[in-house]
Amino acid sequence: MKILFDTSVLVAAIVEPHPLHAPAFTWLKRARAKEFDMLIAGHTLAELYAVLTTLPIRPKITPGIVRHLIHSDIETIAKIISLPPSDYSSIIKRIADLGLSGGVIYDAIIAKVAQKSGVDHILTFNIDDFIRVWPEGADHIIVP
Repeated sequence: MKILFDTSVLVAAIVEPHPLHAPAFTWLKRARAKEFDMLIAGHTLAELYAVLTTLPIRPKITPGIVRHLIHSDIETIAKIISLPPSDYSSIIKRIADLGLSGGVIYDAIIAKVAQKSGVDHILTFNIDDFIRVWPEGADHIIVP
């Protein structure tokens, strides 16, 4: 089984005081135990870094610690999938055709990675955003 992790789940899994830490961390532990193949979109690494280094928590998570967490908790267990440049143009066209704007583009990138990788599920806490950008994939979208 192949499961693509959204940034929302990774943030919750890594940040212990996060209100959704427990269910997200359970999935990360299962991935470490190789119960399934964990995948992430290549851009998720950058998005995760941006979110973790700017979280409004005390103490702040330093860039060095974030780099270590991403490497040890994600890069060592996940298959990282990148898209060719032509896919970005088609994603932008699709989002524009749907009349959507803003950060939902990042969910559309993840959805495209899911489609191209033939994943069984996208794991996310933002189910509505993924259904907006990939309505035909609604059966693949699950919440931890």
